[in-house]
Parts: sequence; structure tokens; C-alpha cells
Amino acid sequence: MPSRRLRQRCRTLPAALAACALTLLAAPSATAADTWAEVGSDRADPLTESQGLTSVEVPAGSPNRYTGVGTIPSSVSSRGWNHVGDPDASYDGHYIEPYQRDSGSTKMFRVQSPGGTWSEYVHTLGAGEALNNSWVAISPDGQWMLAGEYGTMSRLLVFPTPGANPSTSPSANLPQVATVHLDHAVRDVQGCDFTGPTTLLCSSDDPAGTLFGITKPLLQVDLSAPPNGTSDVSGHVTALRQLPLRSGCSGTYEAEGIDYDRRTGTLRVIVLSPGFCILTDSKTYRFTRS
Repeated sequence: MPSRRLRQRCRTLPAALAACALTLLAAPSATAADTWAEVGSDRADPLTESQGLTSVEVPAGSPNRYTGVGTIPSSVSSRGWNHVGDPDASYDGHYIEPYQRDSGSTKMFRVQSPGGTWSEYVHTLGAGEALNNSWVAISPDGQWMLAGEYGTMSRLLVFPTPGANPSTSPSANLPQVATVHLDHAVRDVQGCDFTGPTTLLCSSDDPAGTLFGITKPLLQVDLSAPPNGTSDVSGHVTALRQLPLRSGCSGTYEAEGIDYDRRTGTLRVIVLSPGFCILTDSKTYRFTRS
């Protein structure tokens, strides 16, 4: 549906009808973006399910995995990696968690191979790169990994998928190899997941609502091409809806990680409740296309 401003322009300037029609044709179509309807929810534990989540296809029958302050191994936190973000798993069974420290010039990706072995891949920050390591999203072909920075950003970072891409090694710096240039700024993205080769869904913790007219939006990013590690791509951003904000307490909610399970078509997003209710009624909301 065209915007209200465009509709008014068409009504008040009949002499420019042809030009207005061209404007409407050039405007992004709302039908190009998916519509996601809430179908249920589950309680999110504030210690072990408060940062992120992912569905795991390999080995078959694997349970969903979650991250939170309570899932960080002591051997990891003792070295300063005290924040874990939204994880992802490749279709062949590589599971990846993003970590950050309070200071320094590196971020870390902790990888579990399909065979169960853990390894760590460290990335040295590039010029202007934020220290935050909020989430990872593995491309459907398994070879490339997107990661995001907190704050107001107009880009996503592209890396070879550690452990899955043969060019990577735990003993070498994990390089940023490309960038996704967004056509609209995003704020405080807490998680993204691929729903297809060139489409991502992202959860934003935006508290202001000035970028898209709503706070805590569910975003869709349509890429101009699949990531290939050799060239930058562009990303068209659409705000689909506000994430559910329901609790027995009033105050500030926090949108967290996101997961899309292609086997069931289910989208899941964590939303933490305000104040004391973070302990009682934080939720992982479930959505399906409507």
C-alpha cells in the first residue's frame, strides 16, 4: 500500500496523475515483505535463554540451543569473554556463538564442529569497527557468516564461516571479507537469521522508534545477491511489525535473539520483560507467515 503522503499527493495534484503513478510504481511494495503472525510463546529463562537461540539440524533430533550469561563456560569468562550474543548453526551442523569483552581490539567466535569439538576463532577489529559482537547468521550455503555491531549502523559485516569455510583456522585471524551496505539505518540489532539465500529477518532492540516509526521492530533485509566473500552487496531494509511487548510489569523491554527454522517455517524471537518480571514472564515468541 502506498504511503499516506503519496496518496494525498495523488488526490491533491490531479494534473500530475501520470507522474504520481510513476512514483507509486517506484516505491517499495509492501507485498514484497513477509507478514508474520504470532502463534504462541514459551517462557524464556533469564539466565540461560536471555541472549539468543538457534535451531540445530545436525545431528538429527538435536534440541534448540540458547545462550545467556548462565551458558558461558567458566574457562571462557575467566579470559574476559563475558558476553555471548545470538548464535547460529549451519545446515551441516557447525554451531557458532559470538563473544565480546568489555575492552580491547578483538572479538571471538566459539565454534562447535558437527563432531562435537570446540574451537575459538578471533577477529581483530578493523578501522571504525565496534567492539560489540551481538549476533551471527550463517548463509544457507554454509560458507559465509554475517555479524552485526550494536548501535545505529548502516552495514553488516561478512566473514568466512569459521570452521566450515576451509580458508579459516583457529590459529589465524578471522578476516572481514565483505560488507552488506544497508539502504536504511538500523539500531541495536540483537539477532539476524537467513530465511533464504538473500533474505534475513532481524530483531531490533531500538528503544526510540525514530527510524521506522515503531520501537522494537522485526526487520527484513533483502540482499542484492547472496554473500560470496569477494564483493560487497546491498541490503534493502523493511520494518515488518513491532515485536510483542506484554508483561505484568511496566518499563523497558529488551528484544534479544532470533531464529528461523526452515523445517517448520517457525520464527522465534526472545523478548525480555521489564524489571522484576524478567524472572517471571520473559518470553520466546513464535511466529509463522500469514
